[in-house]
Amino acid sequence: MNSTFAEPAAEPRPAFWYGLPDGYVQLDLHPSLERVEDLAAQVRALPDGVRDRAESAFRFYAGILTLLNDQEVQGCAIGLHPDGEGGISFSVLTVSTVPVTGVDPKLVLVGLLGAPEERPAGETLTPVELPCGLGFLSETERRTTAPGRPPEGTEGPPQGTVWQGTVAVTGTGVPDIVVVQLVTAAVELAADYRDVLLGTAATLTFTDPAHSEGPEEEEPAGRNPAGGTVRDIFG
Repeated sequence: MNSTFAEPAAEPRPAFWYGLPDGYVQLDLHPSLERVEDLAAQVRALPDGVRDRAESAFRFYAGILTLLNDQEVQGCAIGLHPDGEGGISFSVLTVSTVPVTGVDPKLVLVGLLGAPEERPAGETLTPVELPCGLGFLSETERRTTAPGRPPEGTEGPPQGTVWQGTVAVTGTGVPDIVVVQLVTAAVELAADYRDVLLGTAATLTFTDPAHSEGPEEEEPAGRNPAGGTVRDIFG
């Protein structure tokens, strides 16, 4: 686990901090205008044979950034790990916030337990004790659209199965629920990725690591400051 915590001096105080697991590469969810223009110029300068594919990838990247920001994602990282058979296993780790208005977030978390019959088929939900407080781990396998072209003679996009693990937690005085989620197509490695997910959730703290030896500050940071800062200190 990469235990480096960094906070830009010019940004507002974030509401929470967490560590980035080894083998994960951070995505910049808010690239500067200069960075975007530079990428666009690089795409335009490519030879004709590859420019169309690069432009498609560039548009896909822009669409993913828009989607992640619309869903209150504060950090996103791509995991690349050996699969034990000479290949590479891919995964996506995200940390996001779920706004809760007028209700204690802890009550919302407890309500997630609900009745087993109310949960989606195949989903499990388990309470987990974390250093920052009580959280809930949900796990499920689901079918989703897979990348690539569909096989010949088939209609519609290709489909694949992914394992999705999610940890939801909140802290004292924090107005939102923090959600740590990991998704991978390596369903057979679900137990290993569950450990990665829980390990990441265990680094989550609502106390500034720079002052971890002192008492936790009582003044909570609002949702907007967190949204502008947490993504910059991811990892």
